[in-house]
Amino acid sequence: MGVVLGFLLPQENQTVMAALEWLHHFAIRAGRYIVVPILLFALIVAIYELRQDNRFWRLVFKTFFAIIIATTSIVALGIFVINVFPPARIPILIEKQQELVSLNIPDRILELFPPNMFAALVSDGTYLLPLCILALFMGIGLSYDKNYTKPVISLIDSLSRIFYHIASFFSEILGFIIIILGAYWAVHFQEALQAEVYRDIIILLAVFSVVLSFGILPLCLYLMKPRVNPWAILYGSLASSIAAFFSGDINFSIPVLLRHSKENLGTQRRANTVIITLFTTFGRAGSAVVAAIAFVLIIRSYSSLSIPMETNVYIIIHAILISFLIANHPGDGAFTVLAVLCMKFGRGFEAGYLILKPIAFYLIAIGTFIDITLTSFASFVISRTSGFQEDKDIRHFI
Repeated sequence: MGVVLGFLLPQENQTVMAALEWLHHFAIRAGRYIVVPILLFALIVAIYELRQDNRFWRLVFKTFFAIIIATTSIVALGIFVINVFPPARIPILIEKQQELVSLNIPDRILELFPPNMFAALVSDGTYLLPLCILALFMGIGLSYDKNYTKPVISLIDSLSRIFYHIASFFSEILGFIIIILGAYWAVHFQEALQAEVYRDIIILLAVFSVVLSFGILPLCLYLMKPRVNPWAILYGSLASSIAAFFSGDINFSIPVLLRHSKENLGTQRRANTVIITLFTTFGRAGSAVVAAIAFVLIIRSYSSLSIPMETNVYIIIHAILISFLIANHPGDGAFTVLAVLCMKFGRGFEAGYLILKPIAFYLIAIGTFIDITLTSFASFVISRTSGFQEDKDIRHFI
């Protein structure tokens, strides 16, 4: 409905477009509204319970290992695909760089430990890593002495369940909000299609994401033992992937992903909260691979020379490293990685990402879609292999 509405809206009417822009911002805010409290209290309880079983650090290291393997494999696959099926070059537009895109890592590290610990609770909900650090210390602190901490544990657990039910309500109304996001996305997509120079890269990224999400990931899941039905898992996680695609925002998708992982995929709260938090913070493989593919296209657009193997390896390594550092970019991950890649590579490419600015929304949508799809599959696989998953009947999926 949203996509159809977007194609029917009169794009020349500035009042309609301004209203759609406002509704888009409202929709993203509504989706993010519940993410801070649900993540904070769920993480505290999860960390506490896992530490009681002496399984917290084991799960963390297992998740980080999965992040590294998955990100490396997907980015390498993306580089292979664009070298085998290169899209048409894009004409170089003479455009001045408007602003310097920087990850500003020293400041981001300082923000992890604000002068007041509780300042992490009153942020704008964009950079969630300081909140996760607060949850980590509180989860560890609850193990101090059960005689003193038992009332607090009960309170936090109750708050976690209360906010989970509030998040369930918001995930229900997102079915209507997604119409706005679909319309906003369709308007921009229609504009991108009118510029024929972008059609090849649009088709390449679409095919790559579909084959990866609906072919390669389910195949990997099918090869697991004991056997599971990968299509049921894909169906159970599809809603969060759709939310990620049309919003292009990781934080918007987290409440939907937490609910569907628990109620459809059967992952226990203590496991899926930790796994999803780590993957959505550091496991941005989708954003990394989209940026890497786009960067190769930029190089090919600037030069007709073939790209040597060492340059491909350079792109893979740096795309992966940068993707680990974009926790404060939940809504523009792929384009941020691309911009930083251009500036690090230099050699006249510093502002190269600007030639893809008209389809930045599309790069972000594909990257976020792969990010959330991979997170959902990883949550299921890691929880299942760690004993934190119970099978659900597909008839009971939400």
